[in-house]
Amino acid sequence: MDARYDCAILGAGILGLAHALAAHRAGLRTIVIEREAAAVGASIRNFGFVTVTGQEAGDCWRRACRSREVWAELAPRAGIPILQRGLLFAARREEALACLEEFAAGPMGAGCRMLDAAEAAAGGALRPGLAGALWSPHELRVESREAIPRLAAWLEAEGVAFRRRTAATGVEPGRLLTTAGPVAADRIILCPGPDLRSLCPEIFARRGVTLCKLHMLRVAAPGFALPAPVMSDLGLVRYLGYRDCPSLPRLAARLRAEQGAELGHGIHLIAVQGADGSLVVGDSHHYADSHDPFQPRAVDDLILGELSAVLDLPRPEVVERWIGLYPSGPDTAFFESPMPGVMLVSVTSGTGASTAFGLAEDVFAAWESMA
Repeated sequence: MDARYDCAILGAGILGLAHALAAHRAGLRTIVIEREAAAVGASIRNFGFVTVTGQEAGDCWRRACRSREVWAELAPRAGIPILQRGLLFAARREEALACLEEFAAGPMGAGCRMLDAAEAAAGGALRPGLAGALWSPHELRVESREAIPRLAAWLEAEGVAFRRRTAATGVEPGRLLTTAGPVAADRIILCPGPDLRSLCPEIFARRGVTLCKLHMLRVAAPGFALPAPVMSDLGLVRYLGYRDCPSLPRLAARLRAEQGAELGHGIHLIAVQGADGSLVVGDSHHYADSHDPFQPRAVDDLILGELSAVLDLPRPEVVERWIGLYPSGPDTAFFESPMPGVMLVSVTSGTGASTAFGLAEDVFAAWESMA
C-alpha cells in the first residue's frame, strides 16, 4: 500500500474491473481497492446478460457493442463459459410485434430478423399463441456470480494488484485515502456503485442519482432449453432503444389497461438459462434514496405471471430469491473529474454488465484528451 501506482481504482465490481482492464492494457501499474472480501453487489446479482438490442441509441448502444466484443474476447482467456447467445424478444400483442418490426427495420436492428408465431414457438419453450418474435444475434450471457470472480482472478494473474477488505475514507489529488492507509497514484478512478454518500456526494446529488431496488429469482429447470435469453412486451416500454418506434404509444396504452400493476412496479421480463438448466428470472424496479431489504411476494408473483404468459411453464418452481441495488439517474452513465487526477464513474441505468468495458475505454480516451 505504500508503493506508488500509475492507477488506483476503487471498486471491484464489473465497472472497476473494466477500468482495471483498460488501465492494464494501457501499460499502467494498477491496484484495485475493494471494501468487501469477495464480490457481493449488483455485479453478481444480475442476469449476466450482455444486452445490445434495445439499448439507448448513441453512446450506450456503442458501448454495449464494444463490451460484447470484449466479453467474447476475455471469456475463454479467463475461463468464463458463455452459456447463451442471442436474444428472443417475444411479442404477446400485435402492438408489440409492430414495435419490433419497426425496430428491426431501423439502423440498430441490423442483423435482427422477425419470426412469425409458428417460428417463435417451434423450439417448444415459448407458449403457443404469441404474435411473433424478434431474433437478435448480438447478445451473450455469462453466469455473473462465477464470471466476476474469475475475471478478477485473471486480472490479478495478469499483474493487477488487489487489496480487499479495505474501504476508502477520502480522496485528494494523487492519493486515495483508505482504512489501510493512503494509496499514492497518478490516476484515481472511483467506481463506488450504490454508495452515493462516502465520496463525491455533491456530484451524485447534482446529477439526480438515487437507488434502484430490483427483485430477482431462480426457477428450477423447466425441462426444456431456451433458444436464447427471452424478453417480452413490457421490456419495450423500459428499454430506451425502442422509444422512437411509432407503435410504442399504442402498446403503452394497452399495457396500462392490461398490466398496470406490472408497470407500477417497473416489471419487465428477462429469462436466461444456466448450465444446470435453471432459469434466472426478473425483474422489477423501485426507486428511493434508501431501500428496505425485503422482497414482497406480490411483486415476485407478477414477475412469475409474466414468465408463465411467455414460456410454456404454468407452475414455475422458485428455488432462490434475492434483491439487487444499483445507482439510477437521468443518464445511462456518466464520468466526471471532481479534482485533478481523479475520475468518478457511475453506470446509472443498470447496464453495467452490458456497457462497462466500452465505458472504461471512453474514460481513458477522455483522460488522454485532457492531458
